[in-house]
Amino acid sequence: MESQQQDVPVYANYEDMRNSGPTSSTAYMINMGPGGVPPEQPQPRKRSGTTQQYRGFKTSENEPRGCMEWLVTLLSVLVFIITSPIAIFICFKVVAEYERAIIFRLGRLSGGARGPGMFFILPCIDEYRKVDLRTVTFNVPQQEMLTKDSVTVTVDAVVYYRISDPLYAVVQVEDYSLSTRLLAATTLRNIVGTRNLSELLTEREILAHHMQATLDEATEPWGVMVERVEIKDVSLPVSMQRAMAAEAEAARDARAKVIAAEGEKKSATALKEASDVISSSPSALQLRYLQTLSSISAEKNSTIVFPLPMELLTPYLAKYAQMMPSPPQLPEKSDATLINAAAAWPKTNL
Repeated sequence: MESQQQDVPVYANYEDMRNSGPTSSTAYMINMGPGGVPPEQPQPRKRSGTTQQYRGFKTSENEPRGCMEWLVTLLSVLVFIITSPIAIFICFKVVAEYERAIIFRLGRLSGGARGPGMFFILPCIDEYRKVDLRTVTFNVPQQEMLTKDSVTVTVDAVVYYRISDPLYAVVQVEDYSLSTRLLAATTLRNIVGTRNLSELLTEREILAHHMQATLDEATEPWGVMVERVEIKDVSLPVSMQRAMAAEAEAARDARAKVIAAEGEKKSATALKEASDVISSSPSALQLRYLQTLSSISAEKNSTIVFPLPMELLTPYLAKYAQMMPSPPQLPEKSDATLINAAAAWPKTNL
């Protein structure tokens, strides 16, 4: 147990922990203090001759200086000693917990990132740059582009990033913020151009993760870690919106007609079964008439149409037909003209 605790790396401050671990956003977390499984130890900073190397990045920090550089350095120290009461307030600098300082002495890198806390610079020959380690958010400008299926869309996104290595952010790239913004806009155009409109509208989260991985891989040499990417909005032209709305409306109308046709079919089947049941009993039809009259009278209508079944009049019609005389036989005529006796016979509407 004691040997395992001795193998676990313990860091003196936050800067040592950041410099010891990987810089990618997909890297593992480093354990601070005992009690965890120790990760693989990172490669130490290598020295080759007089050139210092920080994780594969070579600097001229330990290269031999010329006579003029030594002379200027001694003069700077002499100026500091002479003006020490005032120079103390100028040469001592303080950086906050979320900041780091990169010092350049006569144009050369002087050590790694300094901070948090106080550090010292020589007057006239030292200059430093502060780097903010907090997460920065920016909006990717709206990009009007073509999708894979040749549809014009306007897409905008939000990118969250932070500085993972202050030394790389200062030395490797001129303006890491501007470079990250331009790269985000270009990456967004490239990703949208390889997707169809349906994928762009339904798979926003997948596209955002793809864009985040691409940006993180491209900005890692700059010491920038892209933490998150979100696609805010996908805007379509007004003509395309109208076309999609008409298409959706036509599809809904088609489904409504199919549903109505299925309902008519089922209702016709039910009516046929009901008519078969009613035809088996004549009194059932009369009860149905009475029920219809009851439902009509409940609505307080002034006019009621009462259907009279022909079955009720069949006995009377048969009796009246027996009492009527038969029409006379038509006499035969010559080829001239036939008398239409049937037309002259008085008609009676039964």
